[in-house]
Amino acid sequence: MKQSTLCELACLALLTNFGWAQGLTLTKVTVLVRDQGEALKFYTEVLGMEKITDMRRGNQRFVTVAPKGQRQPEIILAPADWYGTPDRVGQGTTWVFDTPDCRAAFAELSKRGVKFTRTPEEVPHGTQAMFEDLYGNTFALIQRPARKP
Repeated sequence: MKQSTLCELACLALLTNFGWAQGLTLTKVTVLVRDQGEALKFYTEVLGMEKITDMRRGNQRFVTVAPKGQRQPEIILAPADWYGTPDRVGQGTTWVFDTPDCRAAFAELSKRGVKFTRTPEEVPHGTQAMFEDLYGNTFALIQRPARKP
């Protein structure tokens, strides 16, 4: 067995057998934005999410949104200059939203002006469409296949 494979297996054993990840909950993810007000409007009015948190301290603002009825994970709409990385706006990782009907979600969001980079298509893990927010951050809509009895 290759050395890298042994290392990967050892790391996996540490994470699973020794409980490092036990009890962890993913509560927030960050999307870098240029303008929090503009981003909040897009995520709530166009994507239909709800605002969870909107706090200010001095000239800083902490804003989170989430799909309606879902509290975790929240999406932090973070100004890129917080992290000193304004050039990273629109270059984040792809976040995935499960949906019961990918084609209906695609139709609704398209009517609202959401820019899709891939229309719904059948993929091994279900039906998938890809869209971008107003800064180019990418998101996937996934409709999982029905489980076979």
